[in-house]
Amino acid sequence: MKRIPLLNHDQTLFRDIEVFEASFVPEQLCHREAQVKELAFLISPALRGASPENAILRGPPGTGKTSTVHRIFAELKEATRRAVPIYINCRHDHTTLAVYQRIAGQLFGYKTPSRRLEDIREAIAAALRETDAALLVCFDDAEHLVAAGTYNNLLYQVLRLYEGWEDLRAPGVIVVTSDLEMQLYAEADGAVRSVFHPTEIFFPPYAKTEIREILTDRVRQGLYPGVMPPAVIDLAAGMAGDAGDIRLGIALIKAAVLRAEVDGRRRVTKEDLISVAPGIRSPALEVRVAALAPGERALLYGLAERSLSGEEMLSGAVFEEMRDYIAVGKTTYYNRLRRLAAAGIVDLLRGAGGQQVVVLRYDPGDLFAACAPER
Repeated sequence: MKRIPLLNHDQTLFRDIEVFEASFVPEQLCHREAQVKELAFLISPALRGASPENAILRGPPGTGKTSTVHRIFAELKEATRRAVPIYINCRHDHTTLAVYQRIAGQLFGYKTPSRRLEDIREAIAAALRETDAALLVCFDDAEHLVAAGTYNNLLYQVLRLYEGWEDLRAPGVIVVTSDLEMQLYAEADGAVRSVFHPTEIFFPPYAKTEIREILTDRVRQGLYPGVMPPAVIDLAAGMAGDAGDIRLGIALIKAAVLRAEVDGRRRVTKEDLISVAPGIRSPALEVRVAALAPGERALLYGLAERSLSGEEMLSGAVFEEMRDYIAVGKTTYYNRLRRLAAAGIVDLLRGAGGQQVVVLRYDPGDLFAACAPER
């Protein structure tokens, strides 16, 4: 048998593999120029010694919201010391103490030893007053603050941090959500609304042509010339477009290139992409499933299981079969079904005789794995 030659240890198809990491922020955010410009305008008062404006960023997963914030925050850090941008991932930090410790850690460069909120707040305020800087906090995936019951308290405290401190500017807040059903301004109570007057910026899904342009640019930056033919990029763009998440396309390209490297080849094929696809779940699916309530996740688990077994997906038949498993009445069942549709996980179509058909938008195996109880 002829041995397949492997690349030497110092050979690779990647010009820069970091380009395909989830944390990578490109210098140019393609097809998000309007959103970048609007958010930059809201933040610009901080450059002139005033307080930044507040904003709500809304849009489906994988539409550039987080990248936009990171790009503008990076430029803000380079342009001035009169504003201190702080990024909070609310999936990880959603308690009041955790958020304040994260703010202090980014502000001071080290984790504060104190666990008393008042001590941390005073240290933050004192540092801002000493440097005459305005605080700008981004709460990414802010729906997790709502779920934790800390949303109103944190926004109120951060936005009123200036109170009691002479010459301290009012902070600005950016809240970000991928849950299109979540109305973050409506979630704010009266006390928060008195100081929280956000401009909402919407991030629509990328069109397939836009996804292809973005993936082509990533390939140009991250791979050596000739490694990935245009037809393979087209396939990755189509798969990402079908899933509604550009991050899937980026992950597919990275995995396909790694597969070609293992085979010792210097050119990626469509077969590489197709081969790695089953092992790459859409990041959007992970986000959407994580945002579901337990009852909604249980219903989705049952739908995926039913689809894998090849049974019919008429909504009425599904309810009759699953009523004991989900242990809810018909009204709650249909409310949860509509929630799954609103989350972009299923489609509810009209079938023969006007019957409602449940169509899964993702591979049932991926859905089954994403919402399995042990997760």
